[in-house]
Amino acid sequence: QLQLVESGGGLVQPGGSLRLSCAASGSIFSINTMGWYRQAPGKLRELVAAITSGGSTNYANSVKGRFTISRDNAKNTVYLQMSSLKPDDTAVYYCKLESGVGPYAMAYWGKGTLVTVSS
Repeated sequence: QLQLVESGGGLVQPGGSLRLSCAASGSIFSINTMGWYRQAPGKLRELVAAITSGGSTNYANSVKGRFTISRDNAKNTVYLQMSSLKPDDTAVYYCKLESGVGPYAMAYWGKGTLVTVSS
């Protein structure tokens, strides 16, 4: 069974930087899109950034220019480099991995890592 292990969350001051990592392990035959979602208290979970197997990226408007998503296919790992962090970025960040083809694709979620941006 495929598992996702997230790391890098923590407390950071406004304007600071933080790097999240998510490594996939287990029975991996193929990985399509990998991405990061976040959920703040009282809000819906939203897409932060995603990256396809070909390297195409997509970002939420609120993080464009501040966050950078990347992946290392050899390590089955996706990263989220966050800079110029704001208090509004405070949320639980979840790693998501999509594996499979077309309608048979399956999504896998990490347990989440808390990012707190505060003075």
